[in-house]
Amino acid sequence: MIFTTNQLAELLNVTPRRVQQLAEDGTLVKSERGKYKAFESIQNYIKSIQGKQGDGNTDVDYFNERALHEKAKREIAEIELSVMRGDLHRSQDVKYVMNDMLAAFRSRMLALPAKLSPQLLGKNKLPVINSLLTSEIREALKELSEYDPQAFYAKSEEYVELSDDEDSE
Repeated sequence: MIFTTNQLAELLNVTPRRVQQLAEDGTLVKSERGKYKAFESIQNYIKSIQGKQGDGNTDVDYFNERALHEKAKREIAEIELSVMRGDLHRSQDVKYVMNDMLAAFRSRMLALPAKLSPQLLGKNKLPVINSLLTSEIREALKELSEYDPQAFYAKSEEYVELSDDEDSE
């Protein structure tokens, strides 16, 4: 059985130009110019479709790629919004703030001997010495444990302060 280009295009639900492309690829079998062997052509076309479905790598699905792209754009926008709201901090901002906090803590701890030695001079009761040391160490640790979000916001140029009205919308 022989089909014309238009008949085969209608049967395969493709354009006549696509029929010609498939013939050039060797998928469709020509009998003469503008005419195709029906049985062999349809079998080859079905095999090519099955190969594409099993392979997955031969053809790019435009709609799937577009959906993946849109999903990635949405995730990026959500991350940027979290940064702007101050719910998420960039690693370089955290590093900078933490380095500042730890440097201040280190300085404070290293200053303890100079600060406490005059106070401890002449003290010979262990509870008094223990109390002074504990008090100063706790004060330094308290300063280290206090979370100040403003320190992070000050480092990020992308942070935008939102009012309560904007948050609830």
